[in-house]
Amino acid sequence: MNYKEFYNVLLNVYGKEQIELNSPMSKHIYFKVGGPADILVNPRNVEQIKRTIDLCKENNVPYLILGNGSNMLVKDGGIRGVVIKLCSLDNIVVKNNEIKAQCGALLADVSKKALENNLTGFEFACGIPGTVGGAVFMNAGAYDGAISYVIKEAEVIDDKGNIINIGCDELELGYRTSIVMKKGYVVVSATFTLEKGEHQKIEDRVNDLTKRREEKQPLEYPSAGSTFKRPEGHFTGKLIQEAGLKGFCIGGAAVSKKHSGFVINKGGATAKDVLDVIKHVQDTVREKFNVELQTEVRIVGED
Repeated sequence: MNYKEFYNVLLNVYGKEQIELNSPMSKHIYFKVGGPADILVNPRNVEQIKRTIDLCKENNVPYLILGNGSNMLVKDGGIRGVVIKLCSLDNIVVKNNEIKAQCGALLADVSKKALENNLTGFEFACGIPGTVGGAVFMNAGAYDGAISYVIKEAEVIDDKGNIINIGCDELELGYRTSIVMKKGYVVVSATFTLEKGEHQKIEDRVNDLTKRREEKQPLEYPSAGSTFKRPEGHFTGKLIQEAGLKGFCIGGAAVSKKHSGFVINKGGATAKDVLDVIKHVQDTVREKFNVELQTEVRIVGED
């Protein structure tokens, strides 16, 4: 079944305003690069997510789950099949010292909600631009905090299409990994257990982390955050800088002069430019220091 035929199948699930054909992925990811997705859908509830996945499987149509696109690089050939963008599912509920947030809720909004309710423990996520679903998927973290430290459980759609709850211990949350990533589950929501704190102290911590992020990260350019995982025993930015690669560029993509761990789109970059810079950095660091740099950014799509 070609994607135009499958579009008509999806009209049984969605209104036309929820479906985009040939949607440029550069509109949907932070890097501002990438070719078109054959079909992009915007589900408004869990049932629409489940039904879309079921239809994709029944018709052998590939699908990709997308949150806020903050940790993804889409290649210039775009994405075949269906992209399921979850940002409309963004409800956040606070009950006592727990926050339950849907998959599409922004981490920054969960952090704000925690502050409003004098709950501490989520300050580390105030500047992470991703969604709750993506954060659980990769165990997002920053400034000595991580999702694994605060999550109680996640509600997911498993590989059989069932909605199940997985407790923290069973989520297998490690450095930028989880059972969700390993088994291809889809996060529906997550519940976080926080502690009561003093409003001013929480606000001060958020302000401090925001300031540090603005000072040290190249937020003025499109990127996907830290491009590489931290190799054991090393600091990525330091390795890249000592390899003489600060500011190195190919086309519109460059190693940031502000923070060498970031590859940025300095203007008009293609996905190939970004990938070529990444490869050159990996090759150079391997040659000079015998260290393998693995990408933290998720690379998808066709050349």
